[in-house]
Amino acid sequence: MTPAKRRAISVEVGMQNSGLASSLATLHFAAFPMATVPGAIFSVWHNISGAVVARFFARRKMC
Repeated sequence: MTPAKRRAISVEVGMQNSGLASSLATLHFAAFPMATVPGAIFSVWHNISGAVVARFFARRKMC
């Protein structure tokens, strides 16, 4: 894959995993609503860190 595609996948996979964590917690731990909190926190974190990583890659020369 090209470097640009590898970068895009690295950010996207992390964002999908945090959403999946919240969905699975809701489904399998319905009796424990707080089980969704870690996935929700990491969803927010991935939006912040994803923007930082994208900015870093944008300023870096293509390999």
